[in-house]
Amino acid sequence: MTESERGTVKYVDLPIMPLREVVMFPRSIMPLFVGREASIKAIEAAQASFSKQIFLVAQLEPELEKPDASDLAPVGVVSKVLQMLRLPDGTIKVLFEGMYRANWNDLRDDEQCAMVRVSRRNEWQSRPDEREALVRAVHEALEEFAKNNKKLSQESVLSMMALHDSGSLADAIIPNLKVDYRKKQEALELDDVTERLELAYEMLHGEVALASVEKRIKNRVKVQMERNQREYYLNEQIKAINKEMGRDDDPMAEVDELEQKIKDRDMPDEARQKALAEAKKLRSMPPSAAEYTVVRNYVDWILDLPWNDLKQIDIDIEKARAILDGDHYGLEKPKERILEYLAVQKLSHGLKGPILCLVGPPGVGKTSLAKSVARATGRDFVRLSLGGVRDEAEIRGHRRTYVGALPGKIIQSLKRVKYNNPLFCLDEVDKMTSDYRGDPSSALLEVLDPEQNHTFMDHYLDLEYDLSKIFFITTANSLHSIPVPLLDRMEIIELNSYLETEKRHIARHFLLPRQIEEHGLKESNIRVSDNAILEIIRSYTREAGVRNLEREIAALCRKTAIKLVEEDNLDKCVNISRQSLSSILGVKKYRHDEREAEPQVGVCAGLAYNQRGGEILLVETTLMAGSGQVVTTGKLGEVMTESAKAALSYVRSRAEVLGLDTRFHRKVDIHVHVPSGATPKDGPSAGITLATSITSALLGIPVRNDVAMTGEISLRGRVLPIGGLREKLLAARRSGIKKVLMPRDNEKDLKEVPDEVLKDLEIVFVDHVDEVLPQALDASAEEIFSGRATAQPICRILRPEKHEDETKKQPAQ
Repeated sequence: MTESERGTVKYVDLPIMPLREVVMFPRSIMPLFVGREASIKAIEAAQASFSKQIFLVAQLEPELEKPDASDLAPVGVVSKVLQMLRLPDGTIKVLFEGMYRANWNDLRDDEQCAMVRVSRRNEWQSRPDEREALVRAVHEALEEFAKNNKKLSQESVLSMMALHDSGSLADAIIPNLKVDYRKKQEALELDDVTERLELAYEMLHGEVALASVEKRIKNRVKVQMERNQREYYLNEQIKAINKEMGRDDDPMAEVDELEQKIKDRDMPDEARQKALAEAKKLRSMPPSAAEYTVVRNYVDWILDLPWNDLKQIDIDIEKARAILDGDHYGLEKPKERILEYLAVQKLSHGLKGPILCLVGPPGVGKTSLAKSVARATGRDFVRLSLGGVRDEAEIRGHRRTYVGALPGKIIQSLKRVKYNNPLFCLDEVDKMTSDYRGDPSSALLEVLDPEQNHTFMDHYLDLEYDLSKIFFITTANSLHSIPVPLLDRMEIIELNSYLETEKRHIARHFLLPRQIEEHGLKESNIRVSDNAILEIIRSYTREAGVRNLEREIAALCRKTAIKLVEEDNLDKCVNISRQSLSSILGVKKYRHDEREAEPQVGVCAGLAYNQRGGEILLVETTLMAGSGQVVTTGKLGEVMTESAKAALSYVRSRAEVLGLDTRFHRKVDIHVHVPSGATPKDGPSAGITLATSITSALLGIPVRNDVAMTGEISLRGRVLPIGGLREKLLAARRSGIKKVLMPRDNEKDLKEVPDEVLKDLEIVFVDHVDEVLPQALDASAEEIFSGRATAQPICRILRPEKHEDETKKQPAQ
């Protein structure tokens, strides 16, 4: 150790060791673990050459591995190495004792270690009259601190209580406080012992306050732990009692498991809070209570619903088109509309939009089309039949106050499907009725409204449920019985009845292979000709769809199966032709009206359309001597009866042009009959047919047997548009008709008729009945309109003739 004097200041050269987040104080003993190589060398040098003295100073930045002069505090402590112990990991444990405070300068690297020149720092005391009071206050605070700090030994407290020197007392207290090292360094640098002791008192007082807060926290935690331990102990006792009494399941454990499931379930916060509140009720109920089962079922319903569980949807338009075409032949417009809908959903990434409603006669594939859409989009398919539903609770559920209450069909179906975005097919939406229990169609208004169904409220759940991710498709046979508000929420897609050509293709490529497979046959076991399939369609079925057609094909497969089994030849091929059908399926069930073999007076062919397709409708008119009575028979509806009256009125108004006696109606009775009297008939489209039939009977001119017609008639003779054009033209072609007369306003609808139907048909568009008669009657126009070319209006007869001299002025009388 080297010493030098400059004036009155004494300097000493000592090894230096920087400290991390630690501040050494004079007269304190502190153990430290040393790992830095430079620090170990400094300790070794102190022991070897400097009488075990070393200068300890705090680093300003603890992260630095090799600090320089600017990174060290300006004041440190000259200390003595009391003991050193080397540890197996290469570090050493050193026990230091602080000697005095010192300033330093001239930091340099020596051969052994870093060296520094230090000078002792002098102390002084201000306000000596306050020393005694300050020391006494510190002693009191120290006693309070010692009560709450069990780590501080009694001997240390007594030794500090014996100190009355301000500097020594402050230096003894500060190292035992858990304060930041910067605060301790600030105290170390104070030369005024009174200020240093005041700072020590401030830190000590803060530690006392903090210790009291820690004590309160520990006591509170301890009480909570004791309570938990008590509950655990009591629960274990309950389990033991239940086990002794033969109860295997612990009800409280079941409730705990239920609450954990509720917390883990992905659901809205409102539903979770409701479920937790209901589960909490179970804790205060015995499992044998009736209410326990009701509450438990309610919580189970909330847990089982797919609140936010969505199935991954991948809309591939080409794949969807292939699936729809593979499952359904024809139905081009409905399939195209569905593909458009799917394309919009793919671009908009949502389902908010109109609800699709498939409308068509039975058996045309409405429900199966909805299944195909579900398969094309990868959604789960849910079918809910609404036929005969008359209770609102079927949709919304019952309130929990009722015994045996359950959610509505919507929520029940979602529980089964496990995902919140299936395809929902609401079947037979037109078959719902209402009574005193409510109107289910009104309950559907909320379900099928995209603006409302995200907050659907089921009476049983009494929670808002989001239905907006569900793809709703409804089906109906007719729109007339659907309430207007419900109809307004749906986009209508009409499915027309199948044409004969479509039925033949479906039977050949879909129905026959399926029935062969279901009956355990091979394709080589049965061979059905095209004429046989056509005969089945025409003579053994009369429907819009193909259900009965499939039944008849199934009958063919059963007859074939019997032959194979009876002859014990499973490889035999049974050929079925048109001629052999009667021996297999029996007598023909239906007949289609054919055209007349030759032109007949008063017999005219009209075209009709119903849900089973198109039909040819023969209208017969006969005259009898009488007094002008008009009779209509054939089970005609009100609209068709009125059409007959309108047709007769038109003929009477044109009597003079047609060459008829203007009072012919007083001399004869007219009887109009439409055959197939047991079949109801209605609609306005037979208007021109009735007019032609009546005119033919009155004029005695036969109606051409190769002409059929359709169109509504007005009193002025105008021909108005009609519907079902495609089916009517198919019926005309099937019956051997060559020429069809139809309203000119229907010319645009001809684009939707397949070319195969229009083949060999001459289509004539007309605007007026005067254009119909020359085309339909077997006579020339001159012969038909043989009366006066310009008939006088009937109003002329009602007015008196004007005298030639009416213009002469009469003299005044």
